[in-house]
Amino acid sequence: MSSGSGFWCNRPTLVTGGTGLLGGWLVRCLLNQGADVVCLCRDWVPQCELVRARLIDRVKVVRGDVRDQAVLERTLGEYEIDTVMHLAAQTIVGIANRNPISTFQSNIQGTWCLLEACRRSPTVKQVVIASSDKAYGDQERLPYDESTPLRGQHPYDVSKSCADLIASVYARTYSLPVAVTRCGNFYGGGDLNWNRIVPGTIRSVLHGQRPIIRSDGNSVRDYFYAEDGAAAYMLLAEQLAVRSELRGEAFNFSNELQMTVLQLVQHMLELMGSDLQPDVRNESKNEIRNQYLSARKAREMLNWSPLFDLNTGLQRTIAWYREFFGTPRNL
Repeated sequence: MSSGSGFWCNRPTLVTGGTGLLGGWLVRCLLNQGADVVCLCRDWVPQCELVRARLIDRVKVVRGDVRDQAVLERTLGEYEIDTVMHLAAQTIVGIANRNPISTFQSNIQGTWCLLEACRRSPTVKQVVIASSDKAYGDQERLPYDESTPLRGQHPYDVSKSCADLIASVYARTYSLPVAVTRCGNFYGGGDLNWNRIVPGTIRSVLHGQRPIIRSDGNSVRDYFYAEDGAAAYMLLAEQLAVRSELRGEAFNFSNELQMTVLQLVQHMLELMGSDLQPDVRNESKNEIRNQYLSARKAREMLNWSPLFDLNTGLQRTIAWYREFFGTPRNL
């Protein structure tokens, strides 16, 4: 999952958002590489992978909110943090539409508080900020590359555009060693947000229910496996440590395989051997129609390539949820 150079061995590393989907996989990968991991956790989520897999027993936990700059500065100072992985965010589009202020506070204020704390902390040497393909907003030219303007128009998209731009400010104005990731829709075991299409579909099938598609099913998206995301974040941090020219740079990470929501659901149904038909409700609003990424810059500048194809990622994900729900493999 990493270079094997020993870079992470005993490295004090702060992860925000460790109770989320990507955060759980990232913490697992960091621990496997020997990192000394500190997790900032706001809420207690007993079903998250961090807790469920007992990873939390192997990390230091700071209870607090990413918007609390004093807590962040104390954490960075007392644990002598070297590398920061900032994943904490409100990531659900529907929640952002209903609760824009809390989304702006978590995603925008949380980012500037973290970056300001890093700027004031002399031990911090690398910062990786998780942005999103949603930061680009709705654009005519596809696939999006890193030169595509950041033009979010709805609450979640705008929150990621703003956080992304704030990261650039800290890199270019204060020479903070920060780089940004922009990924497609993450999927993988450990995602407990059931209104997302992958975990929601798998849960429905395992319970013998028709999977629900809240849109019309024709939106085109990138789908990116969480273990691949964790490996990409770690690679970027390693490269940032030795290449000052990466400061302020943003990188798309993607399998560069575009699918409609309906195609993805049908593929999962085939992998699970189910003849259930999706319930297409066409209820979603304020979602971008077509959005997918070019990962050429990451491939060329970081020598990056994904570790898993879609089939493998989905099979591993389905297996995780079978175990989670205690469902026999023939169901």
